[in-house]
Amino acid sequence: MPLDEKGSLAAIVTLDGPAGVGKTTLARNVAEALGIFYMDTGAMFRTLALRLGPGAEQRSAADLLEAGRQWVFSLEGQGSRTRLRCNGDPVGEEIRTEEVGMLASRIAAVPVIREILLEAQRSLATAGPLVAEGRDMGTVVFPQARHKFFLDAAPEVRAQRRLLELRQRGQEADINELAEQIRQRDAQDRNRAIAPLRPADDAVIVDTSYLDIAAVQERILQHIRDKGGLSRS
Repeated sequence: MPLDEKGSLAAIVTLDGPAGVGKTTLARNVAEALGIFYMDTGAMFRTLALRLGPGAEQRSAADLLEAGRQWVFSLEGQGSRTRLRCNGDPVGEEIRTEEVGMLASRIAAVPVIREILLEAQRSLATAGPLVAEGRDMGTVVFPQARHKFFLDAAPEVRAQRRLLELRQRGQEADINELAEQIRQRDAQDRNRAIAPLRPADDAVIVDTSYLDIAAVQERILQHIRDKGGLSRS
C-alpha cells in the first residue's frame, strides 16, 4: 500500500469503536458517498468464530493457524453494495447473532487469530481505497491511515439500538440482558492484552449517543474533505 508524501495511507478511512455505535451503517454510507470499498472486519471475526465454533480460543495455536487459513476472504462491489465473501460464498445474516458476537469477542483475544485476519485485512486493502470498520483499524491494522475515527456511545443507548435492530428482524430480546452483554463485550475488548479497544492517538472521537446517522456521517465526510480527501495513487 503506497504512502503519500506525509507517510500516511491517504486512501484508507478507519472507523473503530465498540458494538452498537453505528459503525456498520456509517461505514457503508461513507463508503457509498466516496465510491470506494467497505470492509467489515467484525464480520470477518464473526465468520471465523462461527466456522471454528465454541471453545476455539482454547485450541492450540498450530491447530488454529491450520484451520483459520482454510478460509480466504474477498470483497466485491463498492460502497453500500460491497459484499464480503469467504471462500467465494457470501457472508450473510447467520453471523449476526449475539452468541456469535460473544464467540468473536473471545477469539479476537487469541494472537494467532488476529495474525490470520491482520494478514487478510491488509491484503483486501491492496484492491483499492476503502473504509475499514472494526475495533483496531486505526491502532493496529492501518496505523498510518490519514483518516481515523473512533465512535462511542453509552451502553444503554447501544442496547436500545440493538433491541430495535433485532425487532426489525423479527427477533425479541430483553433490554437489560442486551445491556449486560454489551458491558461484558466492552470489558473483553477494552481489557484484552492483544490490540485492546481504544482510539488511536490521532483519531477523531465522535460520541454518537445523541446524534443521528446523518449528522455523524456528515461530520466524518467533512473531516475527510478538510484533510485533503482521498488519494487513489
